[in-house]
Amino acid sequence: MRQSGVVRRTLRHRELGLSDEQVLAMYENMLLARRYDERALLLQRAGKINFHISGLLQEPAQAAAAFALDRERDWFLPYYRDYAFVLSIGMTMRELMLSLFAKEEDPNSAGRQMPGHFGCKRLRIVTHSSPVATQIPHAVGFALAAKMRGEPSVAFVSFGDGSSNQGDFHEGLNFAGVLRLPVIFFCENNQFAISVPYHKQAAAPISERAPGYGFPGYRVEGDDPLEVYRLVREARERALAGEGPTLIEVMTYRVAAHSTSDNDLAYRTKEEVERGWERDGIPKFRDYLIECGLWSEEQDRELEARIRAVIDEATAYAERAPFQSPEDSLRYVYAEDGEDA
Repeated sequence: MRQSGVVRRTLRHRELGLSDEQVLAMYENMLLARRYDERALLLQRAGKINFHISGLLQEPAQAAAAFALDRERDWFLPYYRDYAFVLSIGMTMRELMLSLFAKEEDPNSAGRQMPGHFGCKRLRIVTHSSPVATQIPHAVGFALAAKMRGEPSVAFVSFGDGSSNQGDFHEGLNFAGVLRLPVIFFCENNQFAISVPYHKQAAAPISERAPGYGFPGYRVEGDDPLEVYRLVREARERALAGEGPTLIEVMTYRVAAHSTSDNDLAYRTKEEVERGWERDGIPKFRDYLIECGLWSEEQDRELEARIRAVIDEATAYAERAPFQSPEDSLRYVYAEDGEDA
């Protein structure tokens, strides 16, 4: 009976079309993002950087979503907690650290934006705007452009539960539904809009709003990356087939404060946060890989050591890197002679 159970679990990712190498890479990106997040918090507390906004516990769903998309054709509009997502589509640890330290080499904004405000032409990441939810109508615009050009691409946009209560959310979903645009709305419901818990934000699941705009919505547990992968992959297939958008609501929990500027214990208890860790999908996915015979405790220790070395190197590099010069303060703001607008 035990053997039968193992075989059944072993086949799950393969049944979804994921190779053994892909799920191992997915796990590595989850863990890399987790350790980056932890290091960023330490750097902020040590006074070496000014600000950090955490994505703890949201890494499994983010990595899974990235593996369901086409990195060469799709357009990505991630929100500020999506470290595992951007790492999974090709951003490097050095680049994340350069953004964290606000250095000139930062590909997101040359050190001008807050950390987590992604934007990278090389990786098809659309520049993020600071007001929450504004990336939603931006994604709809990219999806409209793709449809008008006849391009086989999908716009993927992520956001938090708080963003789902902004006007941009409703306007974006309505427009996308009317025109049946190839866009995936990915709501990472971590239960808090800064200090406001979800039950005080909305009376029903966010996913249930989708039918009102003419397309399907799904709710999935964020600690199950394989199910997240399945839903995102199927949403992409629907979009490319001309069937329009999909809304996916990923249930997770924000175990960190909203940001390093927030005192989260002013509105919740330590006991509640400790219960939130039960949603951590990284150890669950590691156990799955071990049960499949693809991974071991020894390999996990070796991976941790490699990740530590990568983060140490990236931290040192970014700390030494120069800031942008005052003379370049208007670069990338206005079009310059000889450059594309």
